[in-house]
Amino acid sequence: MLFKTPGVDEAEADVIGKINQLKETLGYLVNNTPKRWTGLLRRNALAKAVQGSNSIEGYKLSVDDAIDVAEGEDPLDAKTETALAVRGYQDAMSYVLQLANDPHFTYSTDLIRSLHYMMLKHELAKNPGRWRPGQIFVHDEEKHLLVYEGPPAEVVPPLMDELAAQLPDESLGPPMVRAAMAHLNLVMIHPFSDGNGRMARCVQTLVLARHGTLAPQLSSIEEYLGANVQPYYDVLNEVGAGSWHPTRDARPWVRFCLKAHFIQVTTMLSRARLFDRIWNAAEHEAEQFRLPDRTVIAIADAIYGTRIRNATYRRFDDVSEQVASKDLKRLVDAELLVPQGERRGRFYTASDRLKAIRLELRDKQPIPDPFAGAGLT
Repeated sequence: MLFKTPGVDEAEADVIGKINQLKETLGYLVNNTPKRWTGLLRRNALAKAVQGSNSIEGYKLSVDDAIDVAEGEDPLDAKTETALAVRGYQDAMSYVLQLANDPHFTYSTDLIRSLHYMMLKHELAKNPGRWRPGQIFVHDEEKHLLVYEGPPAEVVPPLMDELAAQLPDESLGPPMVRAAMAHLNLVMIHPFSDGNGRMARCVQTLVLARHGTLAPQLSSIEEYLGANVQPYYDVLNEVGAGSWHPTRDARPWVRFCLKAHFIQVTTMLSRARLFDRIWNAAEHEAEQFRLPDRTVIAIADAIYGTRIRNATYRRFDDVSEQVASKDLKRLVDAELLVPQGERRGRFYTASDRLKAIRLELRDKQPIPDPFAGAGLT
């Protein structure tokens, strides 16, 4: 028996409608523009999702390092253990992106175990790709408290079979609700020796990717979860009540996820509009300094605040290392970029001129709680 999916009430239906409207606007903005800033937006969104999900587990790294990992480069600042964990998560997320539009896709426990293996293949002692062999307990190390006890190991396989069979069932509600329930059930079953939170978030993103209208990078709520770790833990503790209780009401969790979707898509829409303004400014800078059109992407990245490396620049612009080096030198000579570090550790950041443009273009507005005043019933 799994946690039952609650029926969508009036307040939740209203929020889902608002989210879908925002997604439609974002999709139109992203899919109907010829400008290449959309690639930067998707890359940034994926990096923030990877960063957010791994930070919850204590693997701290910058967005710049997450971008490096996504581009196949070694991160400059992250520790080796963190780099391996993030690279494993990136591998799993990349596979999720591949599956988003696969016409031959099917959900299965083998798929879930394969995603887990991708995440934890660097730690064989944690049984990557295999159900946990025994009982599992989750502790709050700071408070020295037992916060959750998973169901017995012998019920994990049938529970996961039930979950895999339930994932494609569209009768259970809208995709956002079904994705939230997939997350909840997996994290409460706690089927693996380690990495259960990351797997639950990955499977949630997979369900969204399979049934969403936006690019998967723009649909995930992992960035929001990484920025709101304590509320995330609090609602899981409220619903889980310390151990396997699938008869408890899952509505607080569903509402938490819908709020996350509302805030995340609002953030992405604001960010997309910002990238559009940044790209226009970057084109102006390139034209003013008579730089090649291909340098606009580096200027735009720098205005946004992203660290630029030779390898990532040439991969995004599909140029040789020699051309990339010449371009970056011209950007430095024009006092648009500032070089940092040496040799393989060299990177480039925005000059004071581009930083001033960044401050001028940013427009941060507070996002309201979509359930404010709605209550839980």
